[in-house]
Amino acid sequence: MPERRTPLYDNHIRLGAQMVKGGGDYLFPLLYASAVEEHVNTRTNVGMQDLSTMGEVDVKGPGAERLLNHLLVNEIKDLLPGQARYSTMCREDGGVVDDITVYKFNDEHFMVVTSSGPRKKTARWIADHALGTSTYVTDISAAVALPVVQGPRSRDFLKAVAQEVDIDALKFFRFAPARIHDTELLISRSGYTGELGYELYTPAEEAGALWDYLLQQGREFGLKPYGVTAMQSLRLEKAFPLYGNDINEDYTPFHVGLDRWIRFDKRDFIGRDALLRVQQTGLDRRWVGLTLQGDLPAAVNATVWSVGAVNPNEEKIFSGPEAGMSKDRMLPGEDVGHVTFSDRGHTVGKILALAYVRTSHAYPGSRLLVDVRGKPVPAVVTPTPFFDPQGARLRAKA
Repeated sequence: MPERRTPLYDNHIRLGAQMVKGGGDYLFPLLYASAVEEHVNTRTNVGMQDLSTMGEVDVKGPGAERLLNHLLVNEIKDLLPGQARYSTMCREDGGVVDDITVYKFNDEHFMVVTSSGPRKKTARWIADHALGTSTYVTDISAAVALPVVQGPRSRDFLKAVAQEVDIDALKFFRFAPARIHDTELLISRSGYTGELGYELYTPAEEAGALWDYLLQQGREFGLKPYGVTAMQSLRLEKAFPLYGNDINEDYTPFHVGLDRWIRFDKRDFIGRDALLRVQQTGLDRRWVGLTLQGDLPAAVNATVWSVGAVNPNEEKIFSGPEAGMSKDRMLPGEDVGHVTFSDRGHTVGKILALAYVRTSHAYPGSRLLVDVRGKPVPAVVTPTPFFDPQGARLRAKA
């Protein structure tokens, strides 16, 4: 497929970003200078990212609410105007079509925000199911740009630049219209970093000027842009799944730990019967967090093994305070899973991984081995999120 460019492509080039082709065949910034610095700055000040690769689908009409409630595993009948809600959409067999966020404007008007990779598939899925439902579905992705500001100083920053909106009153997963530097937009209290953050749904033709304005005004708040490499390490520490990496149609919400958003008390939604069967019969594998020894992350799809045998004092230690001593060598046993993503968690200071692991080995504390560049590296199943498990930073009050 031909490469695509977001409305902010020229802005990234002027900033010297390294560009990469990714979700939805878009070119977007891998990094600007240092992925580590971008990660740390977003955790300590304010980071800004271009998420215009995500899709937006406008859903209107008398049948809009009923249609979406049929497509989503979560409930939206109790959603109020100005509220957003996370959910998955599933096939009849329970496989995840996409994980989305739905925004409610009124009883007959919603916006569905899709993942980047399956954005066109998801828009078609909604449109196909809308036939004969008095619902009008429009893919408005090309008209919308999505710069996001994330980090503990993001609220103070937006209070300084946003007009016609009460930023302090904007609670988690709420949104409101606003104006920044003559650009009318929607500000949503949401994000993908685990930090206090906001997503700015912006007219595509005005996004470039807005981005430059935010960069200029954000200097005193420590605002710096970050790319997808920092986004990946930030979301890794929170164990936020990424469609295409961690979720696809081969897995149900139960596999990836998203079952808490399934509302079985709804009368009907696509995949309900299949998901009830999964709930009753259990899973063969689960998506878990791993903490790895050493300094190198594992590759995507790297094999995860059980520990087959332990040879005492067989392996020499060549560096660090224990140099010259010996340690036990663990040998691979059965193939029990695969890695979906791995990197250093720059905030927690450890090599982390997310992986699908056979249920018999998926309990916290389970000792495993992971293939890292052809060598079996010890790992342990670790409760997630790895960082801020209570979500205090994400839900920080004014």
